[in-house]
Amino acid sequence: MIMALATKRTTRKADGGGAKKGGAKPASAKKAQGKKGASKSAAPPEVQQTDAQVLDHLFETVLSRRGTDPSLSHSARLLSRGRKKIAQKFGEEAVECLIEAVAGKPAELISESADVLYHLIVMWVDAGVTPQEVWQELRRREAMSGVEEKASRPRKTGE
Repeated sequence: MIMALATKRTTRKADGGGAKKGGAKPASAKKAQGKKGASKSAAPPEVQQTDAQVLDHLFETVLSRRGTDPSLSHSARLLSRGRKKIAQKFGEEAVECLIEAVAGKPAELISESADVLYHLIVMWVDAGVTPQEVWQELRRREAMSGVEEKASRPRKTGE
């Protein structure tokens, strides 16, 4: 999967970025995606579990690339360039994701979201953060309202 992301990115950059990311969706997929009131947890629990496993597997793959030959792995290349470059790449992908969201381009938003998740995972590997720690924090927050959760955070200076 990592190589597929790296290949997609390289191909897209090499062709001048003119190709549509994510390809065209069939009309039925567009309709299903755009339906209002669709539940975020409409997928059966076994599908949701599989989805989480995709991120866990991606994490394990990126982790396995740490310290390997940067000429053979995009993840190894990013990790070898250091935290500042990893954070920069994550930021670039996040901005691209926002641009596609504002532009109302769901297929491109999906593609950029995958890029954001990949680069976030590279950042986790570099920082020594595990998906389980993030999932645990999300479970903790799930137990309270968003307002309560926000209020429970330590105040930053200047707020």
